[in-house]
Amino acid sequence: MSGGSDEVVRFWERLGLPGLIDVHTHFMPEQVLRKVWAYFDSAGPLTGMEWPIAYRHDEDERLALLRSFGVRRFTSMLYPHKAGMAAWLNGWAADFARRVPDCLHTATFFPEEGVDRYVREAVEAGARIFKSHLQVGAYDANDPLLEPVWGLLAEAAVPVVMHCGSGPAPGKYTGPEPVGRLLARHPRLRLVVAHMGMPEYAEFLALAEAYPEVRLDTTMAFTDFSEELTPFPVAERGRLADLGDRILLGTDFPNIPYPYVHQLHALERLELGDDWLRAVCYGNAHAMFDRR
Repeated sequence: MSGGSDEVVRFWERLGLPGLIDVHTHFMPEQVLRKVWAYFDSAGPLTGMEWPIAYRHDEDERLALLRSFGVRRFTSMLYPHKAGMAAWLNGWAADFARRVPDCLHTATFFPEEGVDRYVREAVEAGARIFKSHLQVGAYDANDPLLEPVWGLLAEAAVPVVMHCGSGPAPGKYTGPEPVGRLLARHPRLRLVVAHMGMPEYAEFLALAEAYPEVRLDTTMAFTDFSEELTPFPVAERGRLADLGDRILLGTDFPNIPYPYVHQLHALERLELGDDWLRAVCYGNAHAMFDRR
């Protein structure tokens, strides 16, 4: 698949932006990424459908593509599926951030003994954003082992992108109810709900309305691929407009089954206006990460 860089650049140039900030891109150790791709190829139980990887390239080419798109800041979303992985992944991600300065230093965690220690170490080492994947990790956000982690991240105002919605397949601990219990205890937690919380869009929008530090990322939402499976309710578009200062561009690059520009066109066709697009595609993340 061609990169489609010119189309992406035309999108943000028309809006008068300096580029894009994408808070949901995946970079991880090569052997881990290959296993992730193999899972998508096999239509595993968490996907259950054909899911061709659009940008199945080596790391250098994927970085070059993002830069050619004009993505000024991005993340290395990575996550463990079992105990004993997270600290190792964090070491890799810290090194990646050192050698790729336009990547926001990303970290992750798992409910296990010592999690509070290595999360604190990651924050002290400069981690700017964390990833929590309740579906793949199959853990409860309310696990007592994670309680000091949430307190630490709330106090440090370090955002955590959480896959907590029940798409593309529900997990034992996904859905808005456990997240609501977490936020009731940690209302200042800077939680970024991945994928707009699909398919429980309305319920996660309600959590964002109730908790001013909650944000949502657009990853795969509104695209033809997702609309066919879990369409965003047209009646909820007004809430998207009202929360326009707390929605962040995310794409899932490189693990998407369509060109990168399609995510941008999907946002554009919501017809919420250029100011909304400017905030979502750059301004909101810039305010979170780059303003001092």
